[in-house]
Amino acid sequence: MFTMGTRGDVQPYLILSKALMKQGMSVTLGTHPCWKELVEKQGVTFVSIGLDVDIEIEASKIRGNSKNPMMSMLKTMNFVFKLIEQSSNEIYECCKEKDLIVVTHSQMGAAEAEALGINTINVTLQTEMLPEVKKEKTMKEKLIALIINPVMAKPYNKIRKKYNLKKVKSMDQVMSKELNLIPISHLMQETNPYWASSNKVVGYWFLDDELFTPSKDLEHFLNNGDKPIILALGAMSFESKEEVDKLNCFIEAFTTTNKRAIIQGFKKSLQHISLPETMLAIESVPHSWLFKQGYAVIHHCGFGTSASSLIYGIPSICIPHVLDQVGFAQKLVKLNVTPKPILIGDLTKENLVQRINDLDENYGKYVENCIRISKEIKEEDGLNKTIELIEQIIEK
Repeated sequence: MFTMGTRGDVQPYLILSKALMKQGMSVTLGTHPCWKELVEKQGVTFVSIGLDVDIEIEASKIRGNSKNPMMSMLKTMNFVFKLIEQSSNEIYECCKEKDLIVVTHSQMGAAEAEALGINTINVTLQTEMLPEVKKEKTMKEKLIALIINPVMAKPYNKIRKKYNLKKVKSMDQVMSKELNLIPISHLMQETNPYWASSNKVVGYWFLDDELFTPSKDLEHFLNNGDKPIILALGAMSFESKEEVDKLNCFIEAFTTTNKRAIIQGFKKSLQHISLPETMLAIESVPHSWLFKQGYAVIHHCGFGTSASSLIYGIPSICIPHVLDQVGFAQKLVKLNVTPKPILIGDLTKENLVQRINDLDENYGKYVENCIRISKEIKEEDGLNKTIELIEQIIEK
């Protein structure tokens, strides 16, 4: 299987890889060179795909500097498309002699597997683009499709041309007809009655990171005070010079509300900021461990952080940056585990203080809902459901 993106984009497939290996399957995970250590540390076979760039920093430059969620999404997609096109030869070589290719959310490997005659299944993390094949389209929907579909298909048709494959009119045509896994809880994503039957909402994939040992500084910080708020914006951490003011918004809001805090990311920006003793800057720590230590988590509502907040039962304060994150934020609001989200363009110290005060006033309710939802998600057993479905495909 192949994936492209930040750690949050890699983590679900690393979890799936480990689960498949436990069933005796041989698994290869192809992704950016920067994730080699992360993948191999988990005992998964790694194949380097694409340029050796720090994808977290690149994504931060693209997303963090854009004020418009739509423009940010389009810039990110364009960046990903270029990387996939440049990596096609490596992907093709990696696909050879494999029994099954898991085509992830970026559609990496779909054309290469088809060219080699290898069976595929899909994974979808954002369901907004899944076609409603059983629904009669309105004129407006047909017009939108006429505009959007060629734009989405164009970069993939470049790859398909390379392997003498027929041009596709939309991305629907490259999806597996047998199985599309949607590793999201039913609490966040119900099965759409208009979807094709191949789309399966299975529940979140997760494995507790039992091997993790915190640093002495982190352990000391956690053992000497109230539970901290965790600031985890992932690739949305602000690294440009003009964005340091936004990091200061968080620091000032924590100070005003007398909150202890753990700040994950912001490595470059924090070089110029002296944190008070009530705050600790950390680098990469598994959310499966970290989120269990916190009072609440402030995050961008990416797929991974949204899932982890629910799996590990911690209230959220949502700062969505791009369109799919706005969607996840709205769903967390419906589950009553977070105050009203703050869109990135509305991020101020005053708004943060208001949300933290809301969190304090309604904390018992939020925690109660988080605990209940965490239990339900674990009972869904999404990973084992996924393994069963994949085994059925392989045995055909």
